[in-house]
Amino acid sequence: MNQLIKVIIPAYNEQDSIANVINDIPSIVDEIIVISNNSTDATELNAKNAGATVLKENRKGYGYACLKGMNYIAEQKNKPDIIVFLDGDYSDYPEQLMELVHPIINDNIDFVIGARVKELRENGSMTPQQIFGNWLATSLMSLFFGAKFTDLGPFRAIKYNKLLDLNMEDKTYGWTVEMQLKALKQQYTYTEVPMKYRNRIGVSKVSGTVKGSILAGVKILSWIFKYSFK
Repeated sequence: MNQLIKVIIPAYNEQDSIANVINDIPSIVDEIIVISNNSTDATELNAKNAGATVLKENRKGYGYACLKGMNYIAEQKNKPDIIVFLDGDYSDYPEQLMELVHPIINDNIDFVIGARVKELRENGSMTPQQIFGNWLATSLMSLFFGAKFTDLGPFRAIKYNKLLDLNMEDKTYGWTVEMQLKALKQQYTYTEVPMKYRNRIGVSKVSGTVKGSILAGVKILSWIFKYSFK
């Protein structure tokens, strides 16, 4: 059965990488939607020239950008079967999208995380604080919910109707963990697919700064403890 797939890419000042990301996405994808999250460089122009639909979200925050993309899709007549989320920094390998959606298409899984496993990561592609934060968050989800997640990887795929049922609300750093926690709460079927991961083009806006790392960590932990005591 043919599945309609749309890709949502939040991007903040990713002019040097965004075209690479778009060009490496398999042609099976119906539409690539780049949300410029208050970019001040040529991100929007480069994304448009590479063939993507470009939206603007001036409120800074990863979740704001993702929600902008979802609102755009909600207004379309033909709704997708699968939504893929992907970062615009070229740290993931977009050509692995078919591996990511395979469990949904072939095994009827609801939700798939592209796991940045150690043996497939380029040296230095994840900062020590990212590695520790992932370990802590997934360990807590295992402790409180019996979850099998090993990563909060942003390269992920989910059935569109299941995504809508999550009623996503986080506007900033907690988007990924919110999705995983709500999927657990709603007892979605899920799996992880090991993915390659490389050093991003440019500097990370989150893990590349002390402030960003702290704020992200606090937001992630707050979501976990919020759901742990519901």
